[in-house]
Amino acid sequence: MTATEIKPEAKTDRYTIISADCHAGGSHEQYREYLEAEWVPEFDAWRGEYSNPFRDLQDDGRSRNWDDERRVGDLEKDGIVAEVTFPNTVPPFFPTGVVIARAPEDAADYRRRWAGLRAHNRWLADFCSRFPARRAGIGQIFLDDLDVAMDEVRWIADHGLRGGVLIPGIPDDADLPPYYSDAYDPLWALCQDLGVVVNHHTGGSGMPDYGKNPSSTIQWMIETPWFAHRPFWQLVMSGVFDRFPTLKFVLTEQGCDWLPPLLRQLDGMHMMMASGRIGEMNLKNDHRLPLTPTEYFQQNVWVGVSFPAPREAQSMQKLGLNKVMWGADYPHNEGTSPHSRESLRRTFHDWSPEDLRQIFSGTAADVYGFDLAALDPIGADVGPSVEELTVPLDKIPEGASSPAFWRP
Repeated sequence: MTATEIKPEAKTDRYTIISADCHAGGSHEQYREYLEAEWVPEFDAWRGEYSNPFRDLQDDGRSRNWDDERRVGDLEKDGIVAEVTFPNTVPPFFPTGVVIARAPEDAADYRRRWAGLRAHNRWLADFCSRFPARRAGIGQIFLDDLDVAMDEVRWIADHGLRGGVLIPGIPDDADLPPYYSDAYDPLWALCQDLGVVVNHHTGGSGMPDYGKNPSSTIQWMIETPWFAHRPFWQLVMSGVFDRFPTLKFVLTEQGCDWLPPLLRQLDGMHMMMASGRIGEMNLKNDHRLPLTPTEYFQQNVWVGVSFPAPREAQSMQKLGLNKVMWGADYPHNEGTSPHSRESLRRTFHDWSPEDLRQIFSGTAADVYGFDLAALDPIGADVGPSVEELTVPLDKIPEGASSPAFWRP
C-alpha cells in the first residue's frame, strides 16, 4: 500500500502509530543534486573512492532510505503511519554514517562535511514535503562555528523540518567547549525562541578513537550508551534547562532503563548540595539549581524509546507516559520492522489502550507537532487493532533480529 487517502471518518478500534525513531537519507546521486556547485568536482572525486560498509545501504535494502512508495508501503504494512526522521545514509565527504561518525578532524574536514550536511538537510526538506503530515524531519548541524550553526537552525525552522535539529556528541579531544559550557546559550536561546526541538541520538560522534585493536569494536559498543547519555546530565546540571525553561530536548535510541536510577542519583546530589558539599567536595550555594534534576527532566526532556522490551516498558511508565515515545528504528537491522506488531504484542499486551495511544502517538504529536486529525484516518486503515495487541506473543517471528524479541 502506498500513500493512503485520508478519509473523513476515523475508527477507534485501531491505533495510530508514529515511530519516534526512523532513519532516511539520499543516495549519492541525489545528494549531488543538492550540493553547492563549488563542491561538485571534489565530491565526484571522493565518491569514486568511497566504499560503503553498511548492509542496510547496499543492494536491495538501499532504496528503503529514499523510495517513497517502498518506504510508506513498508511502514503501513508494519502498522506505522508517520515517522520522526533521523539521518541514515552517508552524506558527501563523511567517513561513515552521520550518527556514528567522529567529529571533523580539522578545519578543512569541517568545511567539506558541512557542505555534505547542508546537502542532506536540503534533500530532507524535499523528502518530508512530499508527505508533510507523516514525516517530521530532523536537520543537522556542526558546532565548530556557532553563527553558521544558528543560521542553519533558522533555515531548518523556515523549511518545514519540524523534527528540529540533531546535535552531535562532543569528544573530549575536540577543540570545542563541552555542553556544560554557557558558550552554547545563544544556540539554546534560538531553538527555544523558534520552537526548534533539540535532539540527541545514540552514536559515535562524541566518543574517543578506539584504534584498530582486536576488541576495538566491542569496546566501542560497550561504551556507546555512556557517551550517548552524557549530554543529558551535562545540560541538566549546568543549568541549561533553568535558563531556557521551554527548550525541548529529546534523547532517542538510548533506551530509558538508565534514567530512573540516574535521576535518583542526581536528585540525591542536588539534596546534598544544600549543605555546601558532597562528601569531601566543597560546593558553593550558587551551584545548586532551583529545581531538582527530576523536575528539569519533567520540564524539558522527552525520550524516544526504540524497540523496547517488557522490562524497559516498565521504565517508560516510571518516567511518565507524556515523556516517552515508541520507535521502530526502521530500516535498521535491530529495528522491529517488519515485525512491529509482534514486538508490540510481546511488550505491551497488558497495557491499557489509553496508555498505548499516548506512547504511540500522543506524546510524539505534542513534541513534534504531528496532526492526529490527519493521521487517525490512516491509522484506522493500517494500524494494529486494540484487540490484536492484547494477545501475548507466543512465538518469535522467523527472521526477527530486533533486541525487542530477546531482551527481558
